[in-house]
Amino acid sequence: MENHSVQGVREIEYLFGKLKLAWDRGDGEAYGACFTEDADYVTFQGEHLQGRKAIADTHQQLWNNVLRGSTLEGEIKKIHFVTPEFAIFHGLGVVKLRWQKTAPKKRDSINTNVAVKQNGEWKIAAFQNSRITGTGLMQKIFTKFSK
Repeated sequence: MENHSVQGVREIEYLFGKLKLAWDRGDGEAYGACFTEDADYVTFQGEHLQGRKAIADTHQQLWNNVLRGSTLEGEIKKIHFVTPEFAIFHGLGVVKLRWQKTAPKKRDSINTNVAVKQNGEWKIAAFQNSRITGTGLMQKIFTKFSK
């Protein structure tokens, strides 16, 4: 973690914890409450959800069906405070389905979050999630030509 107080880091970690807890409970309203009213949320498949209500409703539908009983495992890897009220953080995450003892490695994801402090509370204003697929094409090209 870089460039900010221990309190700010704890507050962002608390927000991430609330997000995971809402997921584990299958609570769309609590999940949506972690986001700003006009938040943008891009899923690992590239679907763009716009606004807290769309984020909450979409996730609730998933938890009522295919993701019922799933849990979210993850951790924050890096937080960068641009200002005391504006931060970018990266987290690792994976969804473990209710019948799985461990989540498959192929579902590991990394997410980029833009967080803002509103009325003394951190909220996510933008979220982008991507599957971790190993060495990508760009990395292979750069490695090949940098030798």
